[in-house]
Amino acid sequence: MIYIGAEVIVSPLGETAEDNWEALRENRSGIALVPAAGFNNEDIHLSRIAGLNGPLRFQQLVIKALTQLKERIDASILASDRTLVLISSTKGALDDNLQDPFSETNAAVKQHFGLFHMPIVISNACISGVLALNVAGNMVEARQYDHVIVVGCDVASDFVLYGFQSLFAVSDKPCAPFDAARNGITLGEGCGAALVSGTKSVFNNTPLELLTGTSANDANHISGPSRTGEGLVRSVSRTMLKHGTGIEEIDFVCAHGTGTVFNDEMEAIAFDRLALSDKPLNSLKGYFGHTLGAAGVIETAVCMQMMRNGILIKSLGYRDAGTSMPLNIILENEPKKLRTVLKTASGFGGGNASLMIRDL
Repeated sequence: MIYIGAEVIVSPLGETAEDNWEALRENRSGIALVPAAGFNNEDIHLSRIAGLNGPLRFQQLVIKALTQLKERIDASILASDRTLVLISSTKGALDDNLQDPFSETNAAVKQHFGLFHMPIVISNACISGVLALNVAGNMVEARQYDHVIVVGCDVASDFVLYGFQSLFAVSDKPCAPFDAARNGITLGEGCGAALVSGTKSVFNNTPLELLTGTSANDANHISGPSRTGEGLVRSVSRTMLKHGTGIEEIDFVCAHGTGTVFNDEMEAIAFDRLALSDKPLNSLKGYFGHTLGAAGVIETAVCMQMMRNGILIKSLGYRDAGTSMPLNIILENEPKKLRTVLKTASGFGGGNASLMIRDL
């Protein structure tokens, strides 16, 4: 069995998973209007962490998250040659080093925590976080390592914001995933972390089971998803087949849900093809914004918090159905016993990934 736990979330909503959970229960968003943040000094809605300023913002977040995770596990495993750290991110410390945005952080993390191995970076657009968790589970299952720590982190740099603006993909209001009036993403920054291990005893609190998933590329367009949802359908189908999981076993779907016209439509079509349309579903982007390479880790950590607390969190920003295929969007927080949840991610370059978390 592959275990996952010791989850950490650092975001505009709080510095711990518990702080973030309380904000989510109260349906508070970290998104705010930031004056003159755009390319032409436009006011832009962003989800930014207060006090995270100056150089080395990316490195600060990674170290903060790992410090918290260390307190939630048997800390002696950090220095073991059987432990590896994976960092999922799209751009890393781009503001600090345009040519090499990861090596300085990797070296600092290795030294700070006395790691045996240099951290490895997984960067595959917005599926990076889910992909990294799957890689971690596969490494543990193959006994390459006994423990793999996954840290997903991205900061809201000008480069990324201006890039999305050039694609006319940034919303002029807080993002509204799956809503009829949605018109783009809201960028966010944050960091999530979790330990993936084959040993239950290294967790201070009871872990959950990671059912490692698969990825699939729809090969449609560099920034536009498949109009048929083909890549996401293949990823989820293979993930469920891998573990012999039936549709009836899925209790909840945590979708990617960026709030763009094309992404949300693609997901709705894919979930319809997968016969998952009636499953309770949300997007967490209305709370955190789109945290890019960190999204998969942060949102998986939220799924774990939902399972631990037995509550479905509503999809913030949703009012009216805006996709051609119906979805069972969660409209209000709802008590529910969750045994198996499905987490999906999609991203630029046609990437799609999925995994499942199961209660023990």
